Amino acid sequence: MKILVVAPSWIGDTILAQPLFALLKRNNPDVRIEVLAPDWSAPLLTRMAEVDAVVINPFRHGEFGFATRRALGRRLAGADFSAAYVLPNSWKSALVPFFARIPRRIGYQGESRYLLLNERHRLDVAAHPQLVQRYAALAGPLPASLPLPHLSSTAEQQQTVRSALNLPLDAAPVIFCPGAEYGPAKRWPTQHFAALARLVATPQNPVWLVGSAKDAAVGDDIARAAEGAALNLCGRSTLEQAIDLIASARCVVSNDSGLMHVAAALGRPLVALYGSSSPAYTPPLSAQARIVSRNLPCSPCFKRECPLGHFDCMNGITPQQVAATVTAQFQA
Repeated sequence: MKILVVAPSWIGDTILAQPLFALLKRNNPDVRIEVLAPDWSAPLLTRMAEVDAVVINPFRHGEFGFATRRALGRRLAGADFSAAYVLPNSWKSALVPFFARIPRRIGYQGESRYLLLNERHRLDVAAHPQLVQRYAALAGPLPASLPLPHLSSTAEQQQTVRSALNLPLDAAPVIFCPGAEYGPAKRWPTQHFAALARLVATPQNPVWLVGSAKDAAVGDDIARAAEGAALNLCGRSTLEQAIDLIASARCVVSNDSGLMHVAAALGRPLVALYGSSSPAYTPPLSAQARIVSRNLPCSPCFKRECPLGHFDCMNGITPQQVAATVTAQFQA
């Protein structure tokens, strides 16, 4: 039995899909799971034990590409998939399984996908308030507790990335993930990150900033304001290398971002900062995570930028408050 899963386009959402993969394997241990995903997420999926192969999705975020989707679907028609799970809610995301003539095409109703999907689920928001529950429920009734996401990282992989980036092999870093792909309303201010670095950095526990090339400028601002207390690695590592850097962290401090979910899936002590988004919807799925949020009446607003202009939900989380939580994570 072979299953194709059409994955989300975001790092965090891809990790939140892993419990679905685990349930599919639990229901049928011999099933082969292949995931249709962008090439940048392949290193993430290869760290999941449940994923047998990655089929590269060549489409840019938001790209329609009808003819290309049809061609990809027809190419997959001979792959003998018995079922497809379509996790994004868009109409176009269901085209490849349709053109591949996969017998069972499963997903939420989304954008009127009546022809494209033949097993359509209605979303019960009250029963499934979390995104991870909504994905997992496509496999059937939820168990009493969901399997947690888990990414693999070996000591050898962690040492290799440190050698490649000329980082000390014996350090136990505090890693900051200052980016958030969705928008600035999810980012703790740079001056707060810098102040936190000055509070928690020690020779044995240096502060390293990890993120994509899009976060490099923010990382530079933090490192400059931290006055030598933080090393900016944003944009210097691949996603695969970032996984192994985070896996060896003593503690991770992160906005609600894809790398926050990476840290949770690696089981690292984590301090997750929430403002415009909701920990009730996409929490870090780890017993090692601690959430810091002001829980203001105006949040979560789920906006890319603060609609009220004051950004109190993040500005009001002080470096001293987060430092105290980091210290508690050290002692846990």
